[in-house]
Amino acid sequence: MSKAITFRARDGSSLEGQLFLPEADPKAAVLVTAGTGYKARYYHPFAEALRAAGLAVLTYDCRGIGRSAPDDLKSLHMRYIDWGRYDMPAALDALEESCPGVPLLHVGHSVGGHFVGFWDNHDKVAAHLFICVGSGEILARPWWKNPLELLFWNVIGPASIARHGYVRQGKLWTGASLPKGVFQDWKRWCHTKGYYAEELRGPLRPHFFDGVTAPITSMIYTDDIVATPSSGKYMLGFYPKAEHDLLVRAPSDYGLKAIGHGGPFSDKLAPARAELVDWCVAKAA
Repeated sequence: MSKAITFRARDGSSLEGQLFLPEADPKAAVLVTAGTGYKARYYHPFAEALRAAGLAVLTYDCRGIGRSAPDDLKSLHMRYIDWGRYDMPAALDALEESCPGVPLLHVGHSVGGHFVGFWDNHDKVAAHLFICVGSGEILARPWWKNPLELLFWNVIGPASIARHGYVRQGKLWTGASLPKGVFQDWKRWCHTKGYYAEELRGPLRPHFFDGVTAPITSMIYTDDIVATPSSGKYMLGFYPKAEHDLLVRAPSDYGLKAIGHGGPFSDKLAPARAELVDWCVAKAA
């Protein structure tokens, strides 16, 4: 079964999630943190697969996204880092409260892996599985393979903000509508050498990257033009005390034609998704 839940972020903001519970007592509880522009419902097929394997799962929308967005997104004043500092750790607490006494695992998609170092309760997590987690820095990857990205940063995003006050979902930006503050910070980091490394020394304090010790398995797919093997390795360097493995997979390894930055969360990518489910089940044992 699954049920909608509401919980409070660290600063009191209301957030919406979906809790998936197996028929028997869960072997472990898995927090699924979404990538930028992905709504929680995108991960529901994955959550159902985990639930069928005997695990509890919480998917959720960070502030400004999906069910956690206000009616007037223009009115939401926030920074990108609010997701990591206020929303994600609160979701972990909500999962622990719903499933006490079992190991807590974390599956972080894209920015879901970038922000673990801002969680004040990161020590509750037994192990992390990063999916498509690589630096967003443009110069650190073959940005010329994705000219639409340059159009997004320099035309689509700014034009949408000027007109609507936020980045509106549409034909050119097909992800969830984004608050203005998310887009601005995201764009700045992606155009800065080292991504947010320099800001960790100043404006992004306090943080806990040096304190994260739970092991990290990072999955990178060869047809992902955002999270590449080199940028994935770079992001793991932000967690110097965590044991980590970087696994690079090709879609053909699973008999698939494409996986991309969206990751193997859907039913149509079930052959690749099975490896993620197996990882969670193994860590729950």
